[in-house]
Amino acid sequence: MKRGKELKKRLSKINEFLEIPEEIITDKPKITILGFEELVIENYKNILEYEEIFIKVNTHIGVININGFNLNLTQMNKEDLMITGQIDSIDFEANE
Repeated sequence: MKRGKELKKRLSKINEFLEIPEEIITDKPKITILGFEELVIENYKNILEYEEIFIKVNTHIGVININGFNLNLTQMNKEDLMITGQIDSIDFEANE
């Protein structure tokens, strides 16, 4: 148990020294919002639901709900996805 904590501490110091962004090291999603019309989610797992008025995206730490109008998945690959349209709200459901 103690070795695991020491290893994490050392890795954290190395990552800090190398200035590696946290979202690259962990599975935490990174969300970038450009105005009210474009949203990019990095580090997602899959899409749970996709409608013109809402999109549910599953991540390693929970679900991201995007609500709006004329929502489209305009770009999607293994690492990230881009949603365009009129984005009204975003909410989160954390895993327990």
